[in-house]
Amino acid sequence: MKQKPRWTLEMLTAALAVLCALLTLVLLVYRPAYWPVLAVLVVLWGIGMWVFRCRLRNWLARWVAGGSFENSKTQYSLESLSQPAAVLSGETVLWYNAEFRQRLLGGEDRLASRAQKLLPGLDLQLCREKTGQQLNLADGVWSVHSSTVPGQSESVTLLVFNEETALRRVEAEYKASRPGYMVFLVDGYDDVFSDMLDSERARLLEGINRVLEEMIGRGSGFLRRVASGRYIAVVEERHLEQYAKRGYDVLDKIRALDPSVNLSISIGIGRGAKTLREAQDMAVQALDMAQGRGGDQAAEMTPDGFTFYGGVSHGVEKRSKVRSRIVADQLVKLIKEADHVVIMGHRMSDLDAIGSAEGVLRICKICDVPAVIAVRRDATLAGSLIDALVKAGQEDDFIDPKGALPIISKKTLCIVVDTYQTGLVESREILEKCGKIAVIDHHRKGVGYIEDAALVCHEPYSSSASELVTELLQYVGTRDDKPNRVEAEGLLSGIMLDTRDFTLHTGVRTFEAAAALRRYGAETERVRQLFDVTMVEYNAKAALVEAAQMYKSCAISVSGEIAPEARVAVAQAANDLLTIQGVDASFVAVQVGGGVNISARSLGAVNVQVIMESLGGGGHQTMAAAQLKHITPEAARARIQTAIDQYRAAQKKSVPDTETKK
Repeated sequence: MKQKPRWTLEMLTAALAVLCALLTLVLLVYRPAYWPVLAVLVVLWGIGMWVFRCRLRNWLARWVAGGSFENSKTQYSLESLSQPAAVLSGETVLWYNAEFRQRLLGGEDRLASRAQKLLPGLDLQLCREKTGQQLNLADGVWSVHSSTVPGQSESVTLLVFNEETALRRVEAEYKASRPGYMVFLVDGYDDVFSDMLDSERARLLEGINRVLEEMIGRGSGFLRRVASGRYIAVVEERHLEQYAKRGYDVLDKIRALDPSVNLSISIGIGRGAKTLREAQDMAVQALDMAQGRGGDQAAEMTPDGFTFYGGVSHGVEKRSKVRSRIVADQLVKLIKEADHVVIMGHRMSDLDAIGSAEGVLRICKICDVPAVIAVRRDATLAGSLIDALVKAGQEDDFIDPKGALPIISKKTLCIVVDTYQTGLVESREILEKCGKIAVIDHHRKGVGYIEDAALVCHEPYSSSASELVTELLQYVGTRDDKPNRVEAEGLLSGIMLDTRDFTLHTGVRTFEAAAALRRYGAETERVRQLFDVTMVEYNAKAALVEAAQMYKSCAISVSGEIAPEARVAVAQAANDLLTIQGVDASFVAVQVGGGVNISARSLGAVNVQVIMESLGGGGHQTMAAAQLKHITPEAARARIQTAIDQYRAAQKKSVPDTETKK
């Protein structure tokens, strides 16, 4: 059946209407007395045309979509289809069968309507694909497939609809009932409960059991205690979604059981796995990630990656040094098995990175294995320490990363200090070329960590990498095999840098490490000289502090590019801003090339690691950083403010539940 395009008919109708209007005006010019009569006739004509149009359209729809098939075998074959079908001319509905009228139009005729109006969301390009397009129509779910034939004026498209409402309901129920695996671990169980009375311990453990049982008991899952302070649970996906929407408020409820005790819990969740065993493996990895980030948080692992919730407490310091002794033995074994050792920290290395690297180098010397520190001496914030070591006759300890590549073999060991992220190491080529890798770091764990490491010494409760290395040194070699004075001062400077002169993130083991370094000959006066700055650096720091603006108890300073030799002023300015009353956290953003580098600091009330992670960075609860690419400083300020807003909003959600329980 040959059809005229819809727009041709509409243009013809419009032209006739304009012609009639012009003739009427000419008549009125010559016969003004006919004004009232013509006005009545025009109104009656308009009403008549509207009624005629409606009746004509209904009649045409019944005739075209009805049972007249004498001259249309194609129409006859489509009319008998059990599925709804329709034919489009361009974007106009030209024909449909009885099933389409009854099941999608409710028995009404809507022929010659635009397809987008009749079928909201229709995309012919998606319909032409093998999978078709899924549309929600007439209180149901439909899969739409199409076939288009090009025409002389407009293409003709056949649409076929298959109802999948029942199938999609079964699919939704299947996805909602998929099992997820959860692992709960009380943070620092032995350290928290070791000195408690039996009655106090029983009261808190009973409280933990009650909170977890109430959480899992809301659904159809089950909870089991498998060890001291360790629980597992298997729950359906629908309940995991509810837990995630509430931000895993069980973290706040556990913390509120006794505010006088540093009690917290870590949760690892495996979601979206193909099998229950795979979900268990994902949950264990997620728990390891939550523990590596300091505990007191939930980490979800899905095939798409990790999602984190919570993480507001300072963590529990582990007082036992048994692990340090074990790690020291394993590290010595790896070093002795290697032909060479290459040590490196993160890009733009600081005093903690170089100090801890020099401490590891001393362990290699004790083991009598050749070792070097790979560092870019033209791109470091620890130039004063490197100069001090060079003056002490240890210039051969350092090598440019490119110069280290020729000495690397499959038996070479790479020891990474003060970072765990692949993208932040001094040289990725060294990391990929070495046969084995060991990692020593204190930053809270995040996505992008170094995988397949032969040894990982990761302690987020430690103040610095230098503190970790100092502990390892105490279990290596004999009494006389210890660092010299300059090396001890380098390690002490790393601890002082990350603790801001022992004022933040310090524990008993931090002071014990400092005391050991003092015994090795470190002099605090010389260590303080390592922090001296030039006039250029001091002026840059002063300018950054002066440019700071307050935003929700946070100081934000944004600046254009500064001199490369003054980049150490960025972190120093962030530290100085914390000394201002009313400042809970500081953010200093400086343009570097086409991007912006951000340094964040806090006194503990604000978790800057969470804020920087939302911007693609990471770090520690009180010290973090991020790098934004292809952005202006002012746009970076806006993103920092948005990240602060999101963090504050997330914190407010957990406060009411905690206060209610109290």
